[in-house]
Amino acid sequence: MSANEDVSFPEIREAVRRLCAGFPGEYWRALDAERAYPTEFVRTLTEAGFLSVLIPEEFGGSGLGLGAATAILEEIHRSGCNGGACHAQMYTMGTLLKHGSPAQKAAYLPKIATGELRLQAFGVTEPTSGTDTTRLRTFARRDGDDYIVSGQKIWISRAEHSDLMVLLVRTTPREECAKPSDGMSVLLVDMREAVGNGLTIRPIRTMINHATTELFFDDLRVPASNLLGQEGKGFRYILDGMNAERILIASECIGDGRFFIDRASAYARERSVFGRPIGQNQGIQFPIARAYVQLTAAAGMVRDAAAMFDAGKPCGTEANMAKMLASEASWYAADMCIQTHGGFGFAEEYDVERKFRETRLYQVAPISTNLILSHVGTHVLGLPKSF
Repeated sequence: MSANEDVSFPEIREAVRRLCAGFPGEYWRALDAERAYPTEFVRTLTEAGFLSVLIPEEFGGSGLGLGAATAILEEIHRSGCNGGACHAQMYTMGTLLKHGSPAQKAAYLPKIATGELRLQAFGVTEPTSGTDTTRLRTFARRDGDDYIVSGQKIWISRAEHSDLMVLLVRTTPREECAKPSDGMSVLLVDMREAVGNGLTIRPIRTMINHATTELFFDDLRVPASNLLGQEGKGFRYILDGMNAERILIASECIGDGRFFIDRASAYARERSVFGRPIGQNQGIQFPIARAYVQLTAAAGMVRDAAAMFDAGKPCGTEANMAKMLASEASWYAADMCIQTHGGFGFAEEYDVERKFRETRLYQVAPISTNLILSHVGTHVLGLPKSF
């Protein structure tokens, strides 16, 4: 580990590395081939307490901040593993923790901490609205003690492997609201009861193994007692979670980038062509060094954003910038690693091509680079909104 690398939470980082050593490349390659869910990996993380790190101690968690969570996810990805199967539990849980009632917290958080319940599905994106959340159409109509939900969601990962889902819906039509962001509410959906009773899940096969699905709601009844916070205030609740999401995803990108740099550096030292290691050639050495420089700068932005979040400071811009810088640094490192390995970079046994596919996602999700640039341009620099 270089002197410029993050040394915060050393005990947590070491423990995560030891855990991940039990899940080598062979484990992930087998899952990738079958598009299978890493049940054993998620269970081991849960039992070790890593997925409950943000849950307060009174509910069975560690009560630590987002900085600790970023350390966990970074080390998972640096080790060649992938946190995509379970990372949502960290940021999705925050919606329940911040906006749930005392009764809801007591009912759900202890079971989420032990793994008895999985809260890993986050239902926001829709086919017709994409990232323009204010235009979502999934509607929840109040009917006595229930909400009746109709609509559609897409690009929802882990829905088939979650017991609970945080779902953003409209409870007041957009045209009847003073602001486009008004009139949205958050429901906590019990997937065990919903599937087959108004909820249909359709898997979407993608280039990465993230258990991605499309959801169809056909008069699904959700108890009104499952409303998180106040009706009509859900957009703000979701934004809170999105800041955490972007910072945590950025930390995964940092881990991916370190994976690529570690692998490329080792290969460049060991691989000999024309009687000398290829790392002696500047055409190989300089791109690895550049990847390290870019990743180090991005990691600093991620640390700053996490510290602001933990201090309770507004950090929407910093969370977005951290995600953008980290995703671009990891993507550069991925491309560099493939180039360093040459043909071997495309061989599955090296795990480079798998991680290459995985880290490409973060140029697009959970928010695209262009939308981040638009946010900075209009909200930070005061430029007119572009269309």
